[in-house]
Amino acid sequence: MIGSGIFLVPGPVLRNVHNHVGLALLVWLIGGLLSLMGALTYGELGAMKPQAGGLYVYIRDCFGRPVAFLYGWALFFMISSGSVATLAVAFSTYLRQIVPLNNVAAKLVAAGMIVLVAVINVIGTRKSANVQNVATALKVAAILAMTVVLFALSHRALPASSGPVERESLSSGFGLAMISVLWAYEGWQYCTFSAGEVTEPQKTFPRAFLVGTLILIIIYLFANLAYVAALGANGAAMSDSVAADAIRAVLGAGFAKLISLAILVSMFSAANGLILTSPRVYYAMANDGVFFRKLAEVHPRYQTPAFAVIAGCAWSVVLAVSGTFEQLLTYVVFTGWIFYALGAAAVFVYRKREPQAPRPYRVPGYPITPLLFVLAAGALVLNTIVAQPGRAFVGLGLVLAGAPAYLIWSALSARSLRAKN
Repeated sequence: MIGSGIFLVPGPVLRNVHNHVGLALLVWLIGGLLSLMGALTYGELGAMKPQAGGLYVYIRDCFGRPVAFLYGWALFFMISSGSVATLAVAFSTYLRQIVPLNNVAAKLVAAGMIVLVAVINVIGTRKSANVQNVATALKVAAILAMTVVLFALSHRALPASSGPVERESLSSGFGLAMISVLWAYEGWQYCTFSAGEVTEPQKTFPRAFLVGTLILIIIYLFANLAYVAALGANGAAMSDSVAADAIRAVLGAGFAKLISLAILVSMFSAANGLILTSPRVYYAMANDGVFFRKLAEVHPRYQTPAFAVIAGCAWSVVLAVSGTFEQLLTYVVFTGWIFYALGAAAVFVYRKREPQAPRPYRVPGYPITPLLFVLAAGALVLNTIVAQPGRAFVGLGLVLAGAPAYLIWSALSARSLRAKN
């Protein structure tokens, strides 16, 4: 979950709420709690249905193959590939803190990062998981060390309030800030994709979702306070590389480059996690006969969905060299949360349809917890349509473009089945 968000979006979050520190922290807290409700709900689904494909499987079982296909389509063309591309663009942005890069070089760096992660994931899931574990330890340690240093050496008093806030800031501004925050928390839902390859998923998933998300909420809140302590509310709001700028203000340019290295590791790790999990959805779709059959093949030597990894990464490269960070972020969060709401709603369908099915873990607070998550996700989507209608309708258009593709694949699959019989 820790990727580029906590190092890039605190500034835009503050700007969207008119530099009001208390309101910005509230956005981070609500975004974390919303993600936690979703994670707890998905914990029940992952423990009940530990199959490769995760969210795709839940939507397919509860709302039909056409809707599930649209999710997989959106995942391939926007959600997962867009997330990887966004991380790659952010990677090149922070690399500029260390070495000078022109626009062409930055795009080449972004593409090269994606290619490297693709190679790691083709070679083997275990190698990719090992990279993930090491990188996660490094980036958490870096964030904690940075937070402690900023608090210890900053001499600014944290503002109790930044003055009164207009009602407008509590509506569209709050919603726009929430998009950035939810991007920083993105990642919990991807764990369900690889459920079929996890040891004891009934125990592992719920524990990982709960503990991981709670820890992250705490880390993010303290990191935001540390940024404000180092730069002040106005300084943090004006920064698009807030972690490096905060360290530079306290320790100087040399240490800013050092923290930038840790941030680069974090972004690389997050991209690796996405590429580790998302191809399992394409694999499940191909097995259902509604996506390229090649994506269902397992590499004979490495035993990984190699072609699915390569295809997803190739499209991510296209997005990385053609889009901006802000555009990609909006498409990813807007389209993703439409389907995350559907995935959470699946828990109601399963409870009614399969009341006696084994559920090693049940979401606490049912039905309130998943219901609040679904309602909040719907509110986020509606706010994006109102506040950024252009990008919202482009995202919806790309999702709906999958409808004719589904009809074509279904027809081809049926014809192939008849030919075999």
